[in-house]
Amino acid sequence: MVKIDITKTELVWPGKYDEEGKLKEVEKINLPFQAIETINTSRADREKEKNVGKNLYEFFESKEGDTFEDGWKNKLIWGDNKLVMSSLLKQFSGKIDLIYIDPPFATGADFKYTTDVGENGEQILKEQSIIEEKAYRDTWGGKDISIYINMIRDRLLLSKELLSDKGMIFVHLDRRAVSHIKILADEIFGDGGPKNDKAGFKGELIWHYFMGGKARNFPGRKHDNILVYSKTDDWTFNPMKLKRRLDFKPGLAAKSSSGKKIEDTTGQDELGYFSVVSLDDVWDIRGVFNMGGEYTDYPTQKPLKLLNRILEVFSKEGDLIADFFAGSGTACVSAEKLNRRWIGCDLSRWAIHTTRKRLLGIENCKPFEILNLGKYERQYWQSATFGDKATQKAIYEYIAFILKLYKAEPLSGTQYIHGKRTNALIHIGAVDSPITIDEINLCLEECKALKQTNLHILGWEWEMGLNDLMIKEAKGKGIKLVLLNIPREVMEKQAVDKGDVKFFELAHVDVNTISKPDKKLQIELKDFAMSNIDLIPEEVRENVKKWSDYIDYWAVDWDFQNDTFMNGWVSYRTKQDRELKLKSDIHQYAKPGKYMVMVKVVDIFGNDTSNTFEVTVK
Repeated sequence: MVKIDITKTELVWPGKYDEEGKLKEVEKINLPFQAIETINTSRADREKEKNVGKNLYEFFESKEGDTFEDGWKNKLIWGDNKLVMSSLLKQFSGKIDLIYIDPPFATGADFKYTTDVGENGEQILKEQSIIEEKAYRDTWGGKDISIYINMIRDRLLLSKELLSDKGMIFVHLDRRAVSHIKILADEIFGDGGPKNDKAGFKGELIWHYFMGGKARNFPGRKHDNILVYSKTDDWTFNPMKLKRRLDFKPGLAAKSSSGKKIEDTTGQDELGYFSVVSLDDVWDIRGVFNMGGEYTDYPTQKPLKLLNRILEVFSKEGDLIADFFAGSGTACVSAEKLNRRWIGCDLSRWAIHTTRKRLLGIENCKPFEILNLGKYERQYWQSATFGDKATQKAIYEYIAFILKLYKAEPLSGTQYIHGKRTNALIHIGAVDSPITIDEINLCLEECKALKQTNLHILGWEWEMGLNDLMIKEAKGKGIKLVLLNIPREVMEKQAVDKGDVKFFELAHVDVNTISKPDKKLQIELKDFAMSNIDLIPEEVRENVKKWSDYIDYWAVDWDFQNDTFMNGWVSYRTKQDRELKLKSDIHQYAKPGKYMVMVKVVDIFGNDTSNTFEVTVK
């Protein structure tokens, strides 16, 4: 048995130390980001950056400054937060002023949520994808608290490196994890004791809400715990005062120590108030379910007033705020409204989409961009799973792995065809490049030479606009072509082991272009075929009136240049307004000529589909 030399009080769990008794370090992987969408930025502004001329699937390199005036753009990142945080270190080590994280408490929680369909807002129950389930239940919760603790430790260690010298971190927990994580966070940041009284642990905020707890919860739980730590003794604190009723019901008007009114933070009017009190560590703020129009149906959504108060008290305008479990995006929304810079991250597509819509609803929302790790994450996975991607053996093992998941058999003696499933030939796309028109044509020619009439092509990403074109091309050669997405779930061992990986055909979007005099153009959505229609319950499908009911959001880039999608016009549904415009506003170009237009559609599950087409304006 290996002896572990413990010289201080600490929390120990299986997996904290290796077999030789050494403390395991957090794995740091630096991967480039891809910018997939930019919102509220003009094409002219975008062309000033280094990324001009880069393909959409090439890496993102920013030269922005640290202020809005110097070109800073807020960031919404889709991906595994451990990989994202590690990859942010190169640019943001020691630069984030406040981190708020609300990690899922899990331990048996059901992470299904509802989403609305169509103009009537009929709700369907949406289950998390297997990668989200893995994140929110099996890996970060479940029956073994040590797995949850290990996950939090890695994120806290990365957070400490990302925090600026004046930085603070707020860890939002509940009764099931707070005692364990408090000891862990004390070890990482310091316990705020006599030898470290100006840094480390600062205190514990109690968020007292007003939803009735279940009777079996002792005695009816109505609060969460937020642990607060500072990296050094140079941390921000803006004293506030609240008007509060003598019966201790929550007050309304928050004021700074100078008497300047900051913002209504608790949601009641001022009638009946007899006393002014300093802000304490028990915060009476109603839950989001009682906030009317603020609720988005996201199961873990926190009220904006809670995040407003955290940011008002512990940060200042221009500070950089980060939330690596963004969920519905409340921290990002709060930072945007309070003129802080922000970075948000989440593993769920729906979380990213929900956050995007909430930000778009903010008047004069500053520019922000949506990033992911894209092909670089897949390259890392391929190398870690099959070895050096450049070797034939690694490529063969990767192809064989995908074929097995697709329930197909390998096929030898062919150049572009990799396998066969019943009567269909199969081609598998590479992890680090999109399927191209030329690639499909080569597969069609080989398929024709083999006198086969069915071809399935599986890819991670696709050259723009090839769907309809290539299906028609294949039909002309007497071949039925099926194009299917390789889902991100194939990179998750648990999804593979459970047999939960599903391949869906590419969604299809069709539009009309309506030319107008004087260099003007209008886009009309004509049709949309959702790829994962099987995920919608049959009883809901029977009540869907038209194809547009499956669309939650669509946007237009009027001058797409094969780089980042520039959101130039958008229409989307909210809980309060279910109408979706099927015709865009009229866009006027600066000069006549040929332009490439890109339309992006997001369905009710957060999956996006794009189509590009050339237009001539006169």
